[in-house]
Amino acid sequence: MRISSRSAVDPFIVMDVMEAARQREQAGHPVIHMEVGQPGTGAPAGAIAQLGTVMASDPLGYTVALGRPDLRARLSRLYREWYGLDIAAERIVITAGSSAAFLLAFIASFETGARVAIGDPGYPSYRNILKALDLVPVSIETRAENRFQPTPDEVLACPDLDGLLVASPANPTGTMLDHAALEALISACHTRGATFISDEIYHGIQYDKPAVSALEISDDVIVINSFSKYFSMTGWRVGWMVLPESHVRTVERLAQNMFICAPHASQVAALAAMDCTPELSANMAVYRENRALMLAGLPKAGFHKIAPPDGAFYIYADVSDLTKDARIFAREILEGAGVAVTPGLDFDPKRGQHGLRFSYARSTADIVEGLRRLQVFMASR
Repeated sequence: MRISSRSAVDPFIVMDVMEAARQREQAGHPVIHMEVGQPGTGAPAGAIAQLGTVMASDPLGYTVALGRPDLRARLSRLYREWYGLDIAAERIVITAGSSAAFLLAFIASFETGARVAIGDPGYPSYRNILKALDLVPVSIETRAENRFQPTPDEVLACPDLDGLLVASPANPTGTMLDHAALEALISACHTRGATFISDEIYHGIQYDKPAVSALEISDDVIVINSFSKYFSMTGWRVGWMVLPESHVRTVERLAQNMFICAPHASQVAALAAMDCTPELSANMAVYRENRALMLAGLPKAGFHKIAPPDGAFYIYADVSDLTKDARIFAREILEGAGVAVTPGLDFDPKRGQHGLRFSYARSTADIVEGLRRLQVFMASR
């Protein structure tokens, strides 16, 4: 049987790292996981309890394609609580994780062959989903002096641009765009007639200042978010998107045919999770402590080219002074230190051989032990 050419996307290298770590653990060697971009905690206890209560009396069949109305209404309230915005519930669509939201946004917004800009380093699935949909990812090689975020001049310099996708906080760098920088990017897109898509899945996980939503600047944008990160519900596969009114019916038709609906059980849990503030705040306290430990401990291990992340739970290190091949280096760290980290090639195909991403989303005890192992390994290298 034939295999389509558009299915020939790059592998997600972090998944290979996870498999290598699993094999090592299966062989009896404990591994500290700094490769995985997910919280070490599970869904909030209140969310799990509420789902159990509902399941006792509700068969949890299909919901409407746009998602449970009460969940959409609660998310509308979340935008008032977090940003002071009045976002109509009718503009909010519940999706099967942010991944489904990206599919829906790309298909609804772009014709095949459209050119969509993304910043490198960046989340690899952006590039691969675009390719699989016969769209053209346009890489912007972001720079450290711009906190690894695209600039308006770089966007305007891209020829024949149909869209721009920006993440703030970003993966793998944790950097954020302030209001002025985000407004300038949105303005550049509007000048070009290009669609602006904002990945806001790490909102809620920020440190010195709050993250800015693109919706604070314009309604003529697409915003994508998820319950995976701040709400600690990765495997539940539930996310959402906020659309211009003009796009809602289009996305609804696509969602009806492609997904029917997001998992109903996950929608029930997500609704309850938004009221589990004490537990979510406790998770944030762990991230803050872990961030401080990483910023102090990584330089002691020899990783000096790092920058404090504004949000999320990653540190992206320039290791060009330590290796010419981050993939081999990550393997050496796994085998020699028992610490799994992600090579930068996942995030930047051209320059990623000089980068490593360290995740600090696990328990503080894991972070302390991981840093100790890294320091011992690097001292003997």
